[in-house]
Amino acid sequence: MCLAIPAEVIDLLPDEMARVSLDGILKTISVGLLDEVAVGDYVIVHVGHALARIDEVEAQRTLALLAEMGVAAEEGR
Repeated sequence: MCLAIPAEVIDLLPDEMARVSLDGILKTISVGLLDEVAVGDYVIVHVGHALARIDEVEAQRTLALLAEMGVAAEEGR
């Protein structure tokens, strides 16, 4: 199973790279597959690459569902 998750772009770096926050964890990813990316954008990240931009509301909804799934897994549901 593959999983792509939303992350907020917090810094643009040289060579089509960016620093993103994944629920507070900072990662450096490639944004080379996207035309335009700005600080504050949310992107869908899979194996170190931004695949698409996503609006903040959808990103927060997805992150909330992922957190809920984590709690359910911990509780053995």
